[in-house]
Amino acid sequence: MKIQFVNLAVVLTAGMLMASCSSSEKKTTASVKTTASPAEIQKLAEEVYIYGYPMVLVETSREVMTNVSRVTADAAPVNQFLHKDRFPDASFTQVVSPNADTLYSSAFLDLSREPVILSVPEMGKRYYLMQLMSAWTDVFASPGTRTTGSHKGDFAITGPDWRGELPTGLTEIKSPTNTVWIIGRTQTNGPKDFAAVREIQKKYRLTTLSSWQQSDNEVIATPTRQVSSTVDMKTPPVAQVEAMDGVEFMEKFASLLKQNPPKPEDSAMVEKMARLGISETGQFDGRALSDAQRVAFNRGAKMALEKIVALNQAPPGVEVSAGWVYSYHMGAYGADYENRAYVAKYFLGANLPQDAVYPRASVDANGMPLKGDNKYTLRFAKGQLPPVRAFWSLTMYNSKQNFVKNPLNRYALGDRDKLKYGKDGSLEIYIQSERPEASKVANWLPAPAGDDFNLLMRLYWPKDEVLSHQWRMPGVQQVQPATGLSLR
Repeated sequence: MKIQFVNLAVVLTAGMLMASCSSSEKKTTASVKTTASPAEIQKLAEEVYIYGYPMVLVETSREVMTNVSRVTADAAPVNQFLHKDRFPDASFTQVVSPNADTLYSSAFLDLSREPVILSVPEMGKRYYLMQLMSAWTDVFASPGTRTTGSHKGDFAITGPDWRGELPTGLTEIKSPTNTVWIIGRTQTNGPKDFAAVREIQKKYRLTTLSSWQQSDNEVIATPTRQVSSTVDMKTPPVAQVEAMDGVEFMEKFASLLKQNPPKPEDSAMVEKMARLGISETGQFDGRALSDAQRVAFNRGAKMALEKIVALNQAPPGVEVSAGWVYSYHMGAYGADYENRAYVAKYFLGANLPQDAVYPRASVDANGMPLKGDNKYTLRFAKGQLPPVRAFWSLTMYNSKQNFVKNPLNRYALGDRDKLKYGKDGSLEIYIQSERPEASKVANWLPAPAGDDFNLLMRLYWPKDEVLSHQWRMPGVQQVQPATGLSLR
């Protein structure tokens, strides 16, 4: 079975041609200079920044993670998978809140020319999820064990303007944007399971529709895009975005709108964009702004970023219990732009709650900040372990949402680890920077010395008692230092 390499610029066959209009053929609106006052610009810029933050972050991530001519350890060209064959370590900073209990298969798709076909093999009893995220970070589909089962399948992912006939045997998944981020997760039961998962990853395939129709479905597309020397490959994407001033941010945001249009329900925000001189088809001339207007844009962006950061202390649409914050509003945001921006900054790539729920704690049961120089315990009583159909894990992050360097290279603990349970059936996890006594090491989750930290519980394919808000995490308890007593 021969594998061919085909350039993405191949002439499309008649069955793949776009009907009537494509994104590039849409009637565009000429940019209009803003007539708003500086005070109004500042207020509007704050709102539009929050609205556009997720898409600008996704695009910056895409630039960094696809700026290669061939697949490397950390990047892959557009329309090709980047498979992680081992868990990341504390040096990994490209994506916030990384995962240490599945192996990732990530890819950025460009659907502006033609559909891309995602093929998955027979999975047996192994859980997997292929999360499909739009440029705006909405999860519009999640083929995998929960939704499509464990059998092999071929899914044709089509762009917002594509019209055509698909070959028999393909299941169409319509994307609202031409940029799609696939974040695949394959259940991995510790390092000993790496080899088995790698064999599965080899069977995940991405094929352009033109290539699929040309031969025996074994065609792999090569990129047309050249590697750019202007892409910053060292600075984490979130830091790159937040280093932009307001005008620079808006220029980048506007440039993305043509391929990734606002949703119909975003009409009110589109009107606000227009008052800033930004058309919904991507026209914006930052060079035409006066000095006072530029200052207003920059102040608005600064205020917006401060608001997004502040949301980490009081996240929108959440419930709090025993210090744990629960959000059941991830993956599909509607017009809740603040929540969408908050999730993008701190949990980029979050799933739909039906696929995963992420209770998070940055304080203990008494509301005090979690600090690496303290010692804590987390105790699950018998019968109160996390109720899931797939698996659960508890992950440690430092104040920058990265893994914590430690001598065990242990960043999470979960139901696939060799945990020690109490005689009464309870489970106690020890959370501290210092190595505990030998009998407790199996249940030790290392914390960062001299830094605040937060904990994230991942509940994959949660049961109904989680989704109905009935099950709750126990609070994190600080261990009080022993008090010495002297006898007189």
